[in-house]
Amino acid sequence: MSGQVVGTETMRRREFSRPSLWSRVTARKELGVFLALVVMCLFLAFATNSFLSPLNLLNVGRQVSLLGIMAVGMTFVLISGEIDLSVGSTYALSGLGSGMLIVMGWGLLPALTAGLLLGASIGLINGLLSTYGRLPSLIATLGMLSIVRGVALLMTDGQPVTVNTRNGALEQVLDRFEFMGQGYLFGAIPMQLVFFAIVALLGWIVLSGTAFGFRVFAVGGSAKAARVSGIHAESVKIWTFVIMGVLAALAGILSMAFLPSGQAGRTGLGLELDVIAAVVVGGASLSGGVGTVLGTVLGVLIIGVLRNGLVLMGVSPFTQEVMIGLVIIVAVAIDKWSTRNRTT
Repeated sequence: MSGQVVGTETMRRREFSRPSLWSRVTARKELGVFLALVVMCLFLAFATNSFLSPLNLLNVGRQVSLLGIMAVGMTFVLISGEIDLSVGSTYALSGLGSGMLIVMGWGLLPALTAGLLLGASIGLINGLLSTYGRLPSLIATLGMLSIVRGVALLMTDGQPVTVNTRNGALEQVLDRFEFMGQGYLFGAIPMQLVFFAIVALLGWIVLSGTAFGFRVFAVGGSAKAARVSGIHAESVKIWTFVIMGVLAALAGILSMAFLPSGQAGRTGLGLELDVIAAVVVGGASLSGGVGTVLGTVLGVLIIGVLRNGLVLMGVSPFTQEVMIGLVIIVAVAIDKWSTRNRTT
């Protein structure tokens, strides 16, 4: 009889201590980022006449898509405890390379495959240098940033690459290539946004619902503890760099398809800073072990909405850069504040 009483009391305590729906919602790390995005959207809705128009919102979605695709890859890298500064150069080399192959008469699929493999190869080199080469990823990828940019300049001889040469053999290939960057699904949704949605969904599934995603978090939290538990930390980190390289290449190819002209010395220049900023604003930690794809998507939207809103308000480009930097700091501060409150 006493055992039944003890069991009933234990069940009551568990039921009493079970977190409520509100507690589970507010415990999400992305809450602070989401609140910052909502406040920003409400302000722009009252400050401008066209921010909430469907056309403008779709335009914002298209504008953030390439940044978002790369940010999903950077989420894997940062969670694993590393960083990749070569993504802007990879973006340029892969996009220009695929464009040049199409102009040379390659089919669409072989040209795209070559560009993606090029990005994967750069990611593989970054991973090997940062693991078995025992170089800090900051230094290894900083060096690769210059190397890959130099290769792009050598490959193009410093000249612009334009993918608009039309003849009978290339007409169909060019039409399909341009549709990837300029087309609309169902006549309304930009294809770049479709690619971003697919990449974000796949990234969320892999990071949140697979053994590989668990290993990424484990390695980022403590590589030594991960090794003790049987996880091959070097292999996991290399794969995160490969994912980053492939997604940077995909973004570069879509950029080339949208605006079929680019120059190795300018394409993707400084893009790595925007990518890292978006992921950090989304709640990822530069020290590793923390981050989500949902948070990254919110961080990308914050940067995209901010840029769009400032343009609609007629703010000068110079002031825009200052305000974007301030909002990044404020967004991260809100996230840290909400995290601190949840743990007290």
